[in-house]
Amino acid sequence: MSHPIPPSDAENRAEQESLGEMFKSLSTNLSTLIQQEIALAKAETTQAVQEAKESAKDTGKGAGMLAGAGVAGHFVLLFLSLALMWGLSNLVDSLVWASVIVAVLWAIIAGILAAMGKKNLNAGKREMAAATQDPLPLTRETVTEIPETVKPSKKENR
Repeated sequence: MSHPIPPSDAENRAEQESLGEMFKSLSTNLSTLIQQEIALAKAETTQAVQEAKESAKDTGKGAGMLAGAGVAGHFVLLFLSLALMWGLSNLVDSLVWASVIVAVLWAIIAGILAAMGKKNLNAGKREMAAATQDPLPLTRETVTEIPETVKPSKKENR
């Protein structure tokens, strides 16, 4: 015993509504969809900008504090280097050679720090590129979806 398949909503609307009513409905639905997509894009952009502002603010504070610590650390290292130089001059009996030894030690430390800094900067660039690659993921996703009112009805096997 075979039962007929009931008509779909689209088929019922096609039988009951005039062409003018359908176009009016399409126009209203399309207008609403566009307004919603614009609102979504604005919301996502506003959120992304707000997060970027907060991040920049925190980064700026941290950079300022690190700069102050760097200046203070520089003076500490300067005076410790002078003390080391004077101490070594007693061992090697020459202030010049003691100065050269301390300078070579600092050159080695500078080379190591430069290599490590370059590695960290490159890692930061990659992370920044990944973080800013797709700023509007929800908008992109919803724009690609086609609402049911715009799709042509699919004929079902009867």
